[in-house]
Amino acid sequence: MTVPSSIDPARGPGEILSGLAPDVLRHLITTTVNQLMSAEADQVCGADYGQRSDLRVNSRNGYRLRDWDTRVGTINMEIPKLRQGSYFPEGLLERRTRAEKALISVVAECYLLGVSTRRVTKLAEAMGITSLSKSQVSRMASDLDHRVADFRNRPLDGGPYAFVAADALVMKVREGERVVKNSVMVATGVNADGYREILGVDIATAESYPAWKTFFTNLVERGLCGVKLVTSDAHQGLVEAAAETLGGAGWQRCRTHFSANLMSKTPKASWPLVKAMVHSVYGQDDAAMVRAQFDLAVETLEAKLPEVAGYLEAAREDILAFAAYPKTIWRQIWSNNPNERLNKEIRRRTDVVGIFPDRPSAIRLIGAVLAEQHDEWADQRRYLPLEALRQVNQPPLAIPQATATTTTKEITS
Repeated sequence: MTVPSSIDPARGPGEILSGLAPDVLRHLITTTVNQLMSAEADQVCGADYGQRSDLRVNSRNGYRLRDWDTRVGTINMEIPKLRQGSYFPEGLLERRTRAEKALISVVAECYLLGVSTRRVTKLAEAMGITSLSKSQVSRMASDLDHRVADFRNRPLDGGPYAFVAADALVMKVREGERVVKNSVMVATGVNADGYREILGVDIATAESYPAWKTFFTNLVERGLCGVKLVTSDAHQGLVEAAAETLGGAGWQRCRTHFSANLMSKTPKASWPLVKAMVHSVYGQDDAAMVRAQFDLAVETLEAKLPEVAGYLEAAREDILAFAAYPKTIWRQIWSNNPNERLNKEIRRRTDVVGIFPDRPSAIRLIGAVLAEQHDEWADQRRYLPLEALRQVNQPPLAIPQATATTTTKEITS
């Protein structure tokens, strides 16, 4: 491939280069790079190649061929060899790194976006890179490690974080010769300015009390403070660890998870009635009406479904914790549903991998996804209004006790 011999000087260099085919650019870069390395090697030797000189301190001894993967394809480099010592183009390449830094970022980003290593390899081939293997793609993705580590260990200085939500996802990770299900623990919170943040992510063999305690302790050490309410499912280890490490924060049992648990104890024929009763509790206008409607729901179910009524009564304080806070934020704090979109995004990215080769690789990908989401939340509108947060930081609202005869909204079937 030769360079066009006729070039219009009126066109700028950028316009000329953008119009060249990738193979022409590869030819230009290959020629230029090899000439630069040859000139630099001559400088190290003290004289030009083949020239006799009293200033010569070394001499050339052929070339080492090496492929260099760039954004315009694979460049065939001819690195000069010296008879004494060695020469390496330090300003151009990194030792033991075959790809240009820009390409590493591109490939790692493809991996982050959920593209499989096999597909990334095909993408590299389409760019003219012929020597990129699946294992190399995985190693390139390790470039994300520093970014993820900084994100996971950053100070939590945006507090107080009045509301925190915690959840765990199960991921398959290879450990030795076995494929083991690991729990990836994720916590989100609302900072003092009303914006959501990803507070932390970690992985453990099982979702247990020790694992959650270690997780929450790390958050506190990084600056998590001012937590008023933790929203989660009813995992005992999570609830106990949060109560022990977060300074007496209250607990809101996720209404969605609770409804699923309640339906498992309810005959299928009675699902419509029980669902209508429970939903009516959340549809009230203030805390007093919420309490009154809950009493009415328990009283109504006691006659027909005493076991269901008992289960509902036992969970009273856990599922009504939201009522102690301003109504304007009830929808955001009474369930983990706002985190479902986050979980779906994690699943979308990790399903491409299927089984992670080890824990660090799982943290690398999931941590990068969460860091990306964290940045997006910072650019969105406030999750909670500042006025509501100011009220929250005051003593909790007094909830007057009411009886089942208190006026409530009509239960809809």
